[in-house]
Amino acid sequence: MTAYVRPASLADAVALRAAHPDWTVIAGGTDLMVNATHRAEPVGIVDLWGCAELAGIVRDSDTIRIGAGTPWLDVLHHAEVRTHLPILAAAAREIGALQIQARGTIGGNIVTSSPVGDSLPVLLALDASLELVSPRGRRTVAYRDFCTGYRTTLLAADELVATVVVPVPDPATRLAWRKVGTRAAQSISKVMAAAAIHVDGGVIAWARFGLGAVAARPIRAAAAEAAAAGRAPDATTARAVAAALAGEITPISDVRSAADYRLEVAQSLVMRFVINAGRP
Repeated sequence: MTAYVRPASLADAVALRAAHPDWTVIAGGTDLMVNATHRAEPVGIVDLWGCAELAGIVRDSDTIRIGAGTPWLDVLHHAEVRTHLPILAAAAREIGALQIQARGTIGGNIVTSSPVGDSLPVLLALDASLELVSPRGRRTVAYRDFCTGYRTTLLAADELVATVVVPVPDPATRLAWRKVGTRAAQSISKVMAAAAIHVDGGVIAWARFGLGAVAARPIRAAAAEAAAAGRAPDATTARAVAAALAGEITPISDVRSAADYRLEVAQSLVMRFVINAGRP
């Protein structure tokens, strides 16, 4: 029979994780339970749902800190997120139906690390970082470095994701996010893209583009970002960014979409983001 434990505190959760690295960790369980009948029965389960130290959203002077166990419905409706991180609220709104939003957590989306995870391109564009906790203490990892491959991450066998830390963008930074799927709601993504573009004096000082469903993992489009920097946010720059993007992503064809379609859509989205960044 599978062992089941629901720790009452973060300290207990860390101890259990370290003592049983082969046990399955769940929070809302909305990702893991989908294919539960197609996997071997887990040796044990550490259920983090209800651990108060892993939930909640706090604004400090220049960041918004989101507990990894915070459900998407809380992210969606939090005033600081809606005001300062509207693209994260927009992504939260697209994560399944209300039941999934009420149960699924931001930490679960991050650790599952699916290339079609709705929030992940947004976290890349926002330059988020993760606080990981273990018996060895806490360490901070930039989210752009966290995903290492298809559903693989830097998370060690004795670690848990504790907090998502998102810098508050300044008013000159234009934010954008778009999910393209088969239908308008409750759809697995064909392509996702998010952008943070800082315009200063009519010139793009820097840009961050996060993309999903175009590679084995969510990615930052470094070549596209470089193509945007130092140029006006106009159609010419948009075309240069799209050309750079074509050289750095390798979409696949699968049951949801074809590779050439994914490339074309990704290019169209980043072009739109660049052009819109130049508009009032």
